[in-house]
Amino acid sequence: MIRNLKNNFAAEPNAQDEVLTPGCYQAFLFDTLFVTFAQFGRRFKALRRQPISQSNAGADARLQALKHWVEGIDAATGGSLAPASGDASFRRYFRLQKGDESFIVMDAPPPQEDCLPFVRVAGYLEAMQINAPRIIEADLEQGFLLLTDLGAALYLDVLEADRARADILYDDALRALARMQARGVAYQSHLPPYDETLLRFELSLFHDWLCGTHLGMTFDESEEAQWQSLCDLLVNNALDQPQVFVHRDYHSRNLMVTDTDNPGVLDFQDAVEGPVTYDLVSLLKDCYIKWPAERIRQWVDGYYALLDESARAAISASDFLRAFDLMGVQRHLKAAGIFCRLNHRDGKPGYLADIPRTLSYIVDLSPCYGELDFLAQLITERCLPQLESRR
Repeated sequence: MIRNLKNNFAAEPNAQDEVLTPGCYQAFLFDTLFVTFAQFGRRFKALRRQPISQSNAGADARLQALKHWVEGIDAATGGSLAPASGDASFRRYFRLQKGDESFIVMDAPPPQEDCLPFVRVAGYLEAMQINAPRIIEADLEQGFLLLTDLGAALYLDVLEADRARADILYDDALRALARMQARGVAYQSHLPPYDETLLRFELSLFHDWLCGTHLGMTFDESEEAQWQSLCDLLVNNALDQPQVFVHRDYHSRNLMVTDTDNPGVLDFQDAVEGPVTYDLVSLLKDCYIKWPAERIRQWVDGYYALLDESARAAISASDFLRAFDLMGVQRHLKAAGIFCRLNHRDGKPGYLADIPRTLSYIVDLSPCYGELDFLAQLITERCLPQLESRR
């Protein structure tokens, strides 16, 4: 069941000292030695067990395979399986309830999804003492994971219900991010780089999917030259920043409100080594909930103060703010393009409603940065009116 899973993170340079407590990952190598016997025992016992209740989760073939897999796990057998959530990828999640215990089962179908990055980064986060799901059982060949459950209180839901809780919740999220960046030094070089190729590809999503596919817009020669100049500015801004451990989707839909060690951190499998301001702008200039500019500035200043002395020596407070602002432009262009791609390619139109909010951050910022005049005009005069007409 876990024969292909290795304890990669513990074997990497500079990582051993960061493993503060033994966890499930240290057990993987030991378990692998006995996997044949364990699988045989589980399959034999499964013959005598009651199947997991069907709930309303559906009866597709992959779900049946997942249920069969779960029934062979001692900790989960006899539980009830129900949909927990989906996301913007091919992954889907189920909550497995067994008495007072609750688990999350992740279904990540190969070849569309690869569980190994999730397993790898989960190991890094555990070593950093970041509150993220721990892996109880894994079958990489089938794309099934059994995880600890961080609950159902999403940051976004809690904040929309009571915005007065923002300072407490964001303080927790900012401190967790600072800890992840500081302790992530031991692991960041083992992550894919957030390099020029990836940054430019992400910017192309706005150009190709939002402007092109979704709105049917074309750029003339002058506009194309201005677009490329803007891309150069945003790419250089990202590459010139100190490079750190980047979650890459650190926002209110991927953070859980937890009773202890808040927040719980989800959806970390796309982590990269990249710009110091990227996760910060993902959190504070969130595509799904918006805060006043003055409040965002206060949080940015507070986060800069959380950085250690060496990090502050690498970038001044004023340069940090500029890097943060321009990093937000890159992220929001990328996100708006992805929302259109999700609609046209994947049949997921629900994210289209988030595009005006996402692009509004760029419009709000443009008076402070003359370099953004072309983009702000493009958004306000062409993109937003056409988006509004399609609602």
